[in-house]
Amino acid sequence: MPNARATHLTRRGILAAGGALGLGAALTACGDDDAKSGGSNDGTAAAKSGPWSFKDDRGKTVELDKVPANLVAFTGVAAALWDYGVQVKGVFGPTTTKDGKPDVQAGDLDVDKVTVLGNEWGKLNVEKYAALAPELLVTTTFDTAGTLWSVPEESKDKIVKLAPSVAISVFDRQLTQPLQRMWELAESLGADMKAKKVTDAKAAFEKAAARLRAAAKAKPEIRVLAGSASAELFYVSGTNLSVDLEYFKALGVNFVEPSEEAKKATGGWFESLSWENVDKYPADVIIMDDRASTIQPADITEGTWKQLPAVKAGQVIARSPEPILSYDKCTPLLDNLAEAIENAKKVG
Repeated sequence: MPNARATHLTRRGILAAGGALGLGAALTACGDDDAKSGGSNDGTAAAKSGPWSFKDDRGKTVELDKVPANLVAFTGVAAALWDYGVQVKGVFGPTTTKDGKPDVQAGDLDVDKVTVLGNEWGKLNVEKYAALAPELLVTTTFDTAGTLWSVPEESKDKIVKLAPSVAISVFDRQLTQPLQRMWELAESLGADMKAKKVTDAKAAFEKAAARLRAAAKAKPEIRVLAGSASAELFYVSGTNLSVDLEYFKALGVNFVEPSEEAKKATGGWFESLSWENVDKYPADVIIMDDRASTIQPADITEGTWKQLPAVKAGQVIARSPEPILSYDKCTPLLDNLAEAIENAKKVG
């Protein structure tokens, strides 16, 4: 798991901080040395022959004699590749819930047909990983140092020696950039990017983006707050650094912004509030972290939460701080926010 030295936050505290894309609060202090089928038709990407190379967002180029077939990926990345028809052999990160159902970060991934190397953030069994004979490890990175997301700090040196890695950056950029990079990676791995399902998904994303832009323009007075809940604290995310919020803001959404002073303790990601102070920032719509590591709105028992105007008005929707980087999975994020703004009443 990434080191949190820069913010002096506990693991539990950072994990709960969904407004900061979960554990991303202090990743600038860290560095790194170095599905089976899904999508359309039979879901398998077409095999390519000859050498393969890909330059990732750390500026590192992986060169192999052939297109890698034995892929291991962070669960959310595997879910994105699945949508493009690229197989993965193993995954690490939140994959299944306690009842065995796919975690929200698994998307449409067939979780029964992949080897789960660690079913929570920061867990990756090295022995099981080695047994898969991996040819490529794929994940994201949330900092400028290129730290491999969810690769355990204590075993990363062993892990990176077993196979080359590719990292797609989701740090301080708009959502469309990592979406395009995941598209390019999937295409390099043999995905058919001209398949109707793929092109339709991209068109739907563009339509949803236009809808959100129009909704924000029509109701500029509607203030949106991005929140996340833990037992002890409520987290309010700033829009800088997070790929989804930066993009939504660029489309015109009026976000509540924590003070810069308050965000300093978390590297600029979010502000932590006690439940007594959860009403510090007036908001008309609240978008809440949907990951299993956080408390969901229906399960929040704090009376101060229940008294928030947006909550009383029923103007609370889900947010995916770690979006699955396929157009198919990101389109609902745009549509849901657009609908919430379209229907919102000024209450904050």
